[in-house]
Amino acid sequence: MIGDWRGEKKMGKRNRVLLKDMFMLFPVLFVFFLLPAFHTPPSFALPAEDIKLVTDTQYFEVAKRMIQEAKSSIRVMMFEMGYYEKHPNTPSNLLIRELVSAKKRGVKVEVILEVREGDDRTTKRNRQTGKMLSEGGVEVVYDPLSKTMHAKLMVADGELILLGSTNWVFSSLTNNNEVSVLIRSKEMARELVDYFNRVKATGSKNSKFQAPISK
Repeated sequence: MIGDWRGEKKMGKRNRVLLKDMFMLFPVLFVFFLLPAFHTPPSFALPAEDIKLVTDTQYFEVAKRMIQEAKSSIRVMMFEMGYYEKHPNTPSNLLIRELVSAKKRGVKVEVILEVREGDDRTTKRNRQTGKMLSEGGVEVVYDPLSKTMHAKLMVADGELILLGSTNWVFSSLTNNNEVSVLIRSKEMARELVDYFNRVKATGSKNSKFQAPISK
């Protein structure tokens, strides 16, 4: 009886050690086998003909020239885009008017803007700017309330990309520390246009009625 009891005790101790080892191995198994299932597919590199750094107030001139020289299409995703009626010549106003001018000369111009529930500053500005752009013939879409559209992106002619931290508001264009990149890449532009279209398809042309756009 004593021998059996000692054998059971040793077996119980071995089981406890085995369980302890299994718990220690779990983080490793999680990282290598389970964690990848929770992640989006890995990113991939795309070729680019040219990449230039654009910082702080440099952004305005680069963006303006990009709009003015666009031949066929301009797509903009902007978290916040402000038009200041009392200050008509502020940088964001000039960029917004350039979009309307581009539309009038035959360029296809599409803009996606952020809106939220209520009347916070960003939503108010974007609704006002969106109304002005729409009246100028620009196609404006507002993202769904269930999502925050935080991108600051412009793609011109399916080739030139301006991407970074800069919103089209006075502080971002004149005073903030901001970093963007200007990229010439048809391959990357193609991927970003696909992304733009996916976001656009979930949005609405009415900033208060959030029904997806029918295809």
